[in-house]
Amino acid sequence: MGKQNEEKTNLFRTMGKALSMEIREHRSSFLVYVVLRALVILVMILQIFNRNYENVFLCALTLLLLIVPSFLQVNLKIELPTGLEIILLFFVFAAEILGEIEAYYIRFPFWDTMLHTLNGFLMAAIGFSLVDILNRNERFKFELSPFFVAIVAFCFSMTIGVLWEFFECAMDLFFGQDMQKDTIVHAFSSVMLDPEGANHPIRVSGIYDVAVNGQSLGLGGYLDIGLLDTMKDLFVNFVGAVIFSAVGYVYIRNRGKSSIAARFIPRLKKPEADFLEIARERVQEEELEERLSGEERKKKERQREEKPETENVEKGGTDRTS
Repeated sequence: MGKQNEEKTNLFRTMGKALSMEIREHRSSFLVYVVLRALVILVMILQIFNRNYENVFLCALTLLLLIVPSFLQVNLKIELPTGLEIILLFFVFAAEILGEIEAYYIRFPFWDTMLHTLNGFLMAAIGFSLVDILNRNERFKFELSPFFVAIVAFCFSMTIGVLWEFFECAMDLFFGQDMQKDTIVHAFSSVMLDPEGANHPIRVSGIYDVAVNGQSLGLGGYLDIGLLDTMKDLFVNFVGAVIFSAVGYVYIRNRGKSSIAARFIPRLKKPEADFLEIARERVQEEELEERLSGEERKKKERQREEKPETENVEKGGTDRTS
């Protein structure tokens, strides 16, 4: 049991050191990380005073998400370009703190669209890099053309976008969060209004007010519950994915000569930047030093314990002689 606890302690120490080295590797991304983390902590303190514990949870989640880029770099042994890492940090802050807590999704209609477009771009970059790394790995027996790498990156990005919409729908259905934002429309078509039940869509237009249980909602139109928002999110995700897939295609065709794409494509770490291995070696060295110093302390304690006994023996011998 004691050995297991010691192994867990060493594991946490190793991961902590590796994350610390990873976060501090690039000065610009480290500065952004420190500033955003300080802002999140400040917002968390304010939310605690306001007793808004749901927002406190969002702040705690944001602090955790800010570490994710460094955590992935350490454990997957990949190197995120500084530009991509900074964008990811700002993306987390913009989505959770500004979007949710500061209500930017409501105050600025373009905010959600901007983030979904950026998400499509970033996820395509990640999907692209995964395939490109495997493509150049000698242990794997396959090689994709630049066109198919771009297609895989696009599909990866769209898959992530669809999964996110599934998540939003689940949160709306089971927790009433309204993550799929509503849209005011003035016309719609529905086969459910066909009196003959013949699957003919009936058009209803010119809607400028809706009453529920006899009470006007005062919205100035009909309330579409999330469909248009979901389609818009998927479309802008599509746009972001297409843009990066095209950039990535050019990057592979020219094999790394495109400086624009290189700023957003993760790559494998070099051995000298493998902070997990470096941290593991340092922890082992510290553990060895602690054991040696512990043995030295025990040796000195034994010497101190033996010294009075020796003095007493010598003193007793002197007394008998006199």
